[in-house]
Amino acid sequence: MNDERKDLRARTKAFAIQMIRMFSSLPKSTEAQVLGKQVLRSGTSVGANYREAYRSRSKAEFVAKLGDCLKELDESSYWFELLVETGIVTSSNLETLQRECDELQAIFTTIVKKCKSSDS
Repeated sequence: MNDERKDLRARTKAFAIQMIRMFSSLPKSTEAQVLGKQVLRSGTSVGANYREAYRSRSKAEFVAKLGDCLKELDESSYWFELLVETGIVTSSNLETLQRECDELQAIFTTIVKKCKSSDS
């Protein structure tokens, strides 16, 4: 197994665990729980999608699954924004998660671009 791929498997799993812990710490209000469940779903699916990408049978399938990862990361960012802008969570409480989300987006975007450019 390629070290970079193994690192991304571990990193996306760690991101999912951080999302679960963040969800557990949210207030029990209806609004917080609704938004929290959305971000929990999108944030934990990144690692699952990456594992599917890792097992892909073709470059096209790999790129498509990484696209799914990117969609879920972007969605997670959206839910982070709503959690902060509604005052449910402070931006400082989501800072680490948002930074990791941004970094994962940058990594996956770079990989997708490299895969696509090697096809040209």
